[in-house]
Amino acid sequence: MKNELFTIGPFTVYSYGFMIAVGVFAAWLTAEYRAKKYRADTDQIFFLVLWCLVGGLLGAKLLFWITEWKEVAADPGFILRTMTDGFVVYGGIIGGIIAGWLYSRITKLNFLKYFDLMIPSVALAQGFGRIGCFLAGCCYGRETDAFWGVTFPEGSFAPAGVPLIPTQLLSSAGDFLIMAVLLIYSRHSKKTGNTGALYLLLYGIGRFLIEFLRSDDRGTVGMLSTSQFISIGIVLIAVGMFNKKQRKKYT
Repeated sequence: MKNELFTIGPFTVYSYGFMIAVGVFAAWLTAEYRAKKYRADTDQIFFLVLWCLVGGLLGAKLLFWITEWKEVAADPGFILRTMTDGFVVYGGIIGGIIAGWLYSRITKLNFLKYFDLMIPSVALAQGFGRIGCFLAGCCYGRETDAFWGVTFPEGSFAPAGVPLIPTQLLSSAGDFLIMAVLLIYSRHSKKTGNTGALYLLLYGIGRFLIEFLRSDDRGTVGMLSTSQFISIGIVLIAVGMFNKKQRKKYT
């Protein structure tokens, strides 16, 4: 649990950003390997990763400002002050998918084919990203007396000196498990788009449940957190994708 990893002169490397970089690099290598294995166009993988990364960062930042709309409305300068901090993972997922879809349209790629190919890499990157959350202390859980409670030090985003549920590590383990399930499932699924749909289903359910354990400040929609509200929509989209594939099978 160390927010600042090291400093070289005026340059400071933060644990969260470092783990995001590790995740992106691992995701790229995994996607490249899978592209070669499934005889996809490996030349497109780098640009897809780049587009999805930029789209994901923009989406994560935009959704953060949307969830903090009261702060933005009261003081528009809040946007400038939070340019480098404050991101919402779901915004990154949605933004990345939209960017990948746009790139596929521009380059005439089969979007669902490459969605299936790259989505295990997305889960992998998220797993590393959540480790970064743990090191920084953000996205922390509720107080607990259980043996697995984690006490964060001063300087973390989490309250210091209080045992908390390590929701970051639970999320990370879930992301790595989703990646493993997707890799196994993709070997047997013959329907384009189903691997991507399975990711949406598993991540949506997992994220909905983990939100009950979190205690950090975040947006709400009624009685649900913003992420839980989005999770419901993501799960419905996944179910719709599966049903559409089934209908095509029998028509």
